[in-house]
Amino acid sequence: MSRRRIPRQSEVNIGTAGHVDHGKTTMVEALTGRWTSAHSEELRRGITIKVGYADAAVYRCEGCEPPEAYNTDGGCSGCDGTPRLERVVSFVDCPGHESLMANMLSGASLMDGAILVIAANEQVPQPQTREHLQALKMAGVKDIVVAQNKLDLVNYEAAIENYKQIVDFLESYGYEDAPVIPISAQKRLNMDALIQAMEERIPTPKRDETKPPLMQVIRSFDINKPGTRAEDLKGGVLGGSLMQGVLRVGDEVEIKPGIFDPDRQVYVSVVTKVVSLGTSAGLVDEVRPGGLIAVGTELDPFFTKGDSMIGNLIGKPGELPDVVEGLTMDADLLELVVGAPTPTKVEPIRKGEILRLNVGTAVTVGSVVEVHGDRVNISLRRPVCPPPRSRIAISRRVGGRWRLIGSAVMVRS
Repeated sequence: MSRRRIPRQSEVNIGTAGHVDHGKTTMVEALTGRWTSAHSEELRRGITIKVGYADAAVYRCEGCEPPEAYNTDGGCSGCDGTPRLERVVSFVDCPGHESLMANMLSGASLMDGAILVIAANEQVPQPQTREHLQALKMAGVKDIVVAQNKLDLVNYEAAIENYKQIVDFLESYGYEDAPVIPISAQKRLNMDALIQAMEERIPTPKRDETKPPLMQVIRSFDINKPGTRAEDLKGGVLGGSLMQGVLRVGDEVEIKPGIFDPDRQVYVSVVTKVVSLGTSAGLVDEVRPGGLIAVGTELDPFFTKGDSMIGNLIGKPGELPDVVEGLTMDADLLELVVGAPTPTKVEPIRKGEILRLNVGTAVTVGSVVEVHGDRVNISLRRPVCPPPRSRIAISRRVGGRWRLIGSAVMVRS
């Protein structure tokens, strides 16, 4: 599917969530014309493994009534009206498989809203549908739209029954006001109604451009092809989203926690220079908050290859939060373990147990040092640089896998 060139930097991050095989990536392709699962292992297995992303410009035709007025190709098939650009959206496509939950939680930390994709031809909820909705709630994502996908595979009666199950499921998690839009992403059916719901229910948040720039890293790359001569090598690239401030080519930036020093066995923050800024609109001289961006640096690409710098923060030297090797948090545990094969009660956190924590886009593991009621002190195996107002997702080993058991707010380092 052809798409017009994206006219400007994205303004809002909208995530996709839901059970594996329910059609999240197909839906994003229907909206953007881009298949986000581009890695060889993803193509071989047919699932999203890494957090993918794609941008789309949302247009509204001034001569048509909604939902037909909405599209992402800049045209109008229903009249001779003029399409008006509403905004540009970055889609954060998260993996649905249970074993990749850490990647989903990292992606959730960048979302301003989300589209929860639920297949019409399966019982509701499926395990990862429940787990993803709980993850969105833990991440503080309040604005969601539900896409009831694969309508072309069921009859009318089955679609209505599935719809009722979706409504009951949403109510149980406090999302009773979320619109449910029946679609077929494969057939491009009702995509205009989905775009309308997205525009009406997921607003572009206000961001402060006067504050120092602060960016969370969700991807990192070595963009050099094998065999590139040393004098032609380009520096490492960091992908993520700017939370506040403005970032410009030529800016000096600091990265925390930084790069692991094997000799000293510690993470060391690094200072580098921004040599390029990429958005879906192309290379630009500056970027503002909202949307996903790629920051070219002077870093040795060895340190950025293979997403090795996920979880770092980027900002002006001396302006970033402190790196912490331990933290104290107020935990809010769930009644039942999320995603467990059978209903499993969440037991209280115990001194000495190992927990996995998602802090912003960072994933770390820590040992519980002290527990006083809901207050938990943890020593981290890998330090983190917590973003401001970040919430923490807590997972515990249950049945051989990390399972969500609750969330927390950091009290102090």
